[in-house]
Amino acid sequence: MKKIVLIAALALALPFAATAQTTAPKAEAKKAPPKKQVTRKAAKAVEEVTPIADETNIVLTDSDLEVAKRVSLGKAQCELGADVTVAADEKKPGFFNVSTKGVKYRMHPVESRTGAIRLEDPRAGAMWLQLGNKSMLMNQKAGLRIADECQTAEQVAFAEEMKKNPPKSLFEGADAAKK
Repeated sequence: MKKIVLIAALALALPFAATAQTTAPKAEAKKAPPKKQVTRKAAKAVEEVTPIADETNIVLTDSDLEVAKRVSLGKAQCELGADVTVAADEKKPGFFNVSTKGVKYRMHPVESRTGAIRLEDPRAGAMWLQLGNKSMLMNQKAGLRIADECQTAEQVAFAEEMKKNPPKSLFEGADAAKK
């Protein structure tokens, strides 16, 4: 009977002894100094005065330059009162300076399989996606939309035309051959 009680006591005490051994070295380990966090206001102030890097090792193909010709330039009004300005870079054809709310990006066109116009800033992880009737600015690293439902004057006109003559639904099928 004493053996059973002794075995049961050891069985219960063994996990506590193992836990005590594993936690003791952690307590003795040196604590890392706390990381200094930069406030949003400070980061924004630095971003506003930092010029956009104009040196790049990206070489545009002929198809990229064709996409660049179709980029809608100027100020696009977005939802929630935001706006995005897209301007061509005079120094380097095919590159664009995209800015909003004190954030600046240097973007270049990337060919898209869907036909949408896509500009990217791989360093900052930003992307400008332009469709016929609207555009959006995204931060791919954070997975956030910076500005959505953005429209230039050209895109507003295109959207009105789509309302008057809506595109055919994918489920309607092709038109019958005319005789």
